[in-house]
Amino acid sequence: MTTTQLATAANPVLRVAPAAPADAAAYFRASLVFHADVSDVASVLAGGGEPGFVVLDSRSTESWDQGHVPGAVHLPTALIAEQAEQLLDKSVPVVTYCWGPGCNGATRAALALAELGYQVKEMLGGFEYWVREGFEFETWEGREKREADPLTAPVGAENCGC
Repeated sequence: MTTTQLATAANPVLRVAPAAPADAAAYFRASLVFHADVSDVASVLAGGGEPGFVVLDSRSTESWDQGHVPGAVHLPTALIAEQAEQLLDKSVPVVTYCWGPGCNGATRAALALAELGYQVKEMLGGFEYWVREGFEFETWEGREKREADPLTAPVGAENCGC
């Protein structure tokens, strides 16, 4: 084994070699087709006017009441098959969310909608990161906003620069 091979074998990051650039580009492009970032969704919604998509909260009524993205449509995943056509227009893309990164409810909702013929993306981070990044949200008592968590949003800057 060469010195380079020995070094790579001992390096857990490079134990499996990175993808070829073209393969990596295809993978990351595909990821963006399926996902939207909390900050990007918030930015578009804050811009006023027609965003070009609808935000869908797929959680329970109790969760919705605890807090949700302003202007979101509430449609729990279990009710998508029977109620989606009354609440959503198939010509308008849907961005689903649930609690956060530890929950796959938004993924299940996105799957249910895609199987019904809707264009859909999942909002990464869900409601947890919406709140942690300091965006306004609605509860059954009214609107709230918390300070941004410095581990999820830049301090003293409009955006993270990503």
